[in-house]
Amino acid sequence: MLQLLTNANTLILATEEGGHAAEALSDGGLLASMAWLIPVVPMVAAFAIVFYGKRMPYKGWDIAIAVMGFEALYGTALLLAHIASPIAHDFQVEIARIGSMPIEWGWTVDGLSIMMYFLVGVVGFFVFLYAKGYMEGDIRFTWFFASFTLFAGGMLVLVSAPNMIQLIVGWELVGVSSWLLIGHYWEDHYASSSAIKAMLVNKAADVGLFVGAIIVSMSVGSFRFSDILHAVEGGAAEAPLLAQFAFWGGLALFIGAMGKSAQFPFHVWLPDAMAGPTPVSALMHAATMVTAGVYLVGRMFPLYLTDGFATEVRAVIIIIGGLTLFLTGLIALVQDDIKKVLAYSTLSQLGYMTAAMGAGAYTAGLFHLFTHAFFKALLFLGAGSVIHSVHSNNMSDMGGLRKTMPWTYRTFLVGSLALAGIPLFAGFFSKDEILASLNYAIGKFSTADGGSSVATIVLILAISGAFITAFYMARTVMLTFHGEYKGQAHPHESPKIMWVPLVGLAVPSAVIGFMNWPGLTSTFTDVVGGRAVRVLDHHATEFDYLMLSFGLTAAVAGGLIGMRIWGPDKETQAARDTFRIPLLYPLLENKYYIDDLYMDGVIRPIRGPVARAINWTNGYVIDFVVNGAGLLARSVGKVVYWFDQRGVDGAIHASGAVTGAGGGMLRLLQTGKVQQYAILIFAATVILVAGLVIWF
Repeated sequence: MLQLLTNANTLILATEEGGHAAEALSDGGLLASMAWLIPVVPMVAAFAIVFYGKRMPYKGWDIAIAVMGFEALYGTALLLAHIASPIAHDFQVEIARIGSMPIEWGWTVDGLSIMMYFLVGVVGFFVFLYAKGYMEGDIRFTWFFASFTLFAGGMLVLVSAPNMIQLIVGWELVGVSSWLLIGHYWEDHYASSSAIKAMLVNKAADVGLFVGAIIVSMSVGSFRFSDILHAVEGGAAEAPLLAQFAFWGGLALFIGAMGKSAQFPFHVWLPDAMAGPTPVSALMHAATMVTAGVYLVGRMFPLYLTDGFATEVRAVIIIIGGLTLFLTGLIALVQDDIKKVLAYSTLSQLGYMTAAMGAGAYTAGLFHLFTHAFFKALLFLGAGSVIHSVHSNNMSDMGGLRKTMPWTYRTFLVGSLALAGIPLFAGFFSKDEILASLNYAIGKFSTADGGSSVATIVLILAISGAFITAFYMARTVMLTFHGEYKGQAHPHESPKIMWVPLVGLAVPSAVIGFMNWPGLTSTFTDVVGGRAVRVLDHHATEFDYLMLSFGLTAAVAGGLIGMRIWGPDKETQAARDTFRIPLLYPLLENKYYIDDLYMDGVIRPIRGPVARAINWTNGYVIDFVVNGAGLLARSVGKVVYWFDQRGVDGAIHASGAVTGAGGGMLRLLQTGKVQQYAILIFAATVILVAGLVIWF
């Protein structure tokens, strides 16, 4: 039985499955009431770095790392307080109105937002620490950390939002920050083009977010998430207008989420985003930007879960997630750029999270987001460490680096095992719960959510994805760290400021999965929903051993086959990479020709006929109107000028001349002789009297 729990205007989704009863929720006390500092501090710091960063001892990095240290400590404190006593708190202040609907600004402190505060703070701290070593000597060092701090701050504005308006503001702040950071090396045409590509793809998807926000909010009469979820709680009978438009509103919101979380077919921007500095890739793929879409679906999850509203959209969500996790994972098999391997891996893992949400498994999807943040940040920073050492992104220039980069190798191996889902690393627990949830969805949602066949197909894709993930990570580890070095540089271990964060991220990548051990602990479930509150339709309370065996077999088989193919060393990278599957590999190398489709079907038509039509309209229509208006204005100005000079000025000058002449004539009467004045006055009086006598 689904119900929504209310405390301090914050709603928490719960079920009665398993007989769990919800405990009373805390308002969070001082920690929650001061949580406005979480989004505000980095935003202020970003401007401080711009204006004062170059005067600081570490050129602005000291401000940035202090801010992320504050975020990490505050997020950890909130997480621990929430585990001890579940918190549900939000605060909003009205700043404007649209008709009868207030526009408000505030902050939310609940399980979902606390998880994101913790991730952005802790992962961000390690990434910012690492970034000092990686960006040392960069010509725009200070500007990078200003943009990087703004990036983290924008994400915190987004996840702290208690209403749609503020979420959209944070959403766009994250977007503009990513544009700045992807295009950091703007002198490079590829980097600047990649930044523009990311911006345009996201803007296209953002139309869905805006439309969905309008539909849902207007149907309820409020932008507040709490009001929207209250309406859902009341059911279709209590909120008929929302129920009527919920499908289209929920679908539009998901389209917005597809753009930010790079779901197929909006995935094309994310691999090219690797043109930015590696620390940007690490934070973007772990705790900001791409996680925003999954977060939005999680925040609006009751809308998709409750009968009578947007339950049909979940069929779309699970299909998109399944396609993304499988198709993008395959592309990672043929990449030579180590960062692009990890980028396509992120796309695949985001597909897992999305598919879980579509299956109705809120906790499973969010738990994979949680664990993925640590090991994916670790892998990107490890890749950056290698790139920093060999001065190349390509695995064809690597090999044998385990000997010269021991810390990078060990930590990268931990991240790879976690990503591949090998027991008992973090990714094993979160991916296993997703498989269990998909299996549960086959029977549970056979009617309401697209049929058992859809869930079955997505489950098969997910198990296949486990094989593919282990396969390409085995290839990556073998080509990068094993065999003999094939490059031209002189490899060396990265400085301490870079490998210490790797160790810091490797620890949670190895052990944090135990937070959600089925049947023994429910710590993570408590985090996202409050103690003993199940924020999902289904939460696995024990291992699904059938799915566990399938997933584990696929992962182990993928890893062993990958090691067998790419483990033996060869003279050249081409010889090492001789393994190819005819027809499939050319298709993967061309990324299913989707980029070509966009280029030929969208970009070139815009550049060609559309651009020419716009240019013609601009040159012959708009310019004609503008130039005609200018000519008319100039002609009118000439007439007005002539009238002013000859008419107005002439009348004024003539009046002055007449007045002057009259004054000259009157001046002749002024002789200074009193006798003459007396005679004239007497004569005038006689004439006046005579006139009056004659007239009357």
